[in-house]
Amino acid sequence: MKVTYKISTLPKLYPLAISRGTMAASDNLFVSVEDEGLVGLGEHAPATGKAWTAERAHQQLSEFCSAGFSLEPEEAWEAMRAADVDPPAMAALDVALWDLRAKKAGKPLYQLLGLEKWSVPTSVTIGINPPSVTLERVPDILRRTGAKCLKIKLGSPEGRAHDKEHFLAAKEASAPFGSILRVDANGGWTVEEAVEMIGWLKTQGVDYVEQPLVEGGEAGLTTLFSSRELPIFIDESCRWASDVEKWADRVDGVNLKLMKCGGITEALRIVAEARKHNLKTMIGCMSESSVAIAAGAAMGAMFDHIDLDSHLNLNPDPASGAPIIDGVIVPLDVPGHGATLND
Repeated sequence: MKVTYKISTLPKLYPLAISRGTMAASDNLFVSVEDEGLVGLGEHAPATGKAWTAERAHQQLSEFCSAGFSLEPEEAWEAMRAADVDPPAMAALDVALWDLRAKKAGKPLYQLLGLEKWSVPTSVTIGINPPSVTLERVPDILRRTGAKCLKIKLGSPEGRAHDKEHFLAAKEASAPFGSILRVDANGGWTVEEAVEMIGWLKTQGVDYVEQPLVEGGEAGLTTLFSSRELPIFIDESCRWASDVEKWADRVDGVNLKLMKCGGITEALRIVAEARKHNLKTMIGCMSESSVAIAAGAAMGAMFDHIDLDSHLNLNPDPASGAPIIDGVIVPLDVPGHGATLND
């Protein structure tokens, strides 16, 4: 058994601005686990405003793997969690081990998980921009990807008036494409602002609102939920399966990310816990290439909503294997998750 690492810089086609900051490129760590002549591939991607760097992930995983670890993803995940490995670093090794397991079984990962190949269409994202920039970028994004759903980032540090101007520009630019509109505030609103904005967004035909309040401000969800006019999903507020029960009585659904929960192993638990509480489910992404996106797409049939679009905003994507077909990120019919590094 052999573990290898590679750090690559992934520039974005368009810088992504959210309430917490802007990311124009990311350093991602690719992890390969070779055993019995087969190689499992995983990926670490950072999050805006977090200290989860590729260099730190490399150090953590090098130390963890050098001490020996199980090739069973569930056992390795528990050991990494106990060792306090960063979630995206956990995800890199976890995804590689699931890829390896599926390749040893000779099955596509989605089949190994007992799932169908096709899922719901993905959203593509437009970050916070001046309205003039939004008007230019939205048509390019929708035309280039063929996506059917547009997620609009709000929670601008410039205030709610800017949020509304940016949203209206995105709505105008997407109208010729007939896009379904979603909103993600990334915790950029107060409770009072969230009440106002959700009411206004309801009149604008929005599908749902994601993470209206800052992580740590979940007490305010009780007030917001009681009078909500749109479904509310949490993202940053739900990292582990154990978080679902905490907020189940004040949200409509949860958004998980492989980088946030440490990979497929915990993602499966989050979905099971959400279903237990009759919550809707969503899978999102951070700054991943097609490697981690393909792993998420393999789980796609489990989710009510999908936001797996980060690889579509890379210039270039260093990997392939997560194509968008008729608006859906579709896993390949090859053993494993199907993604490979292009070099």
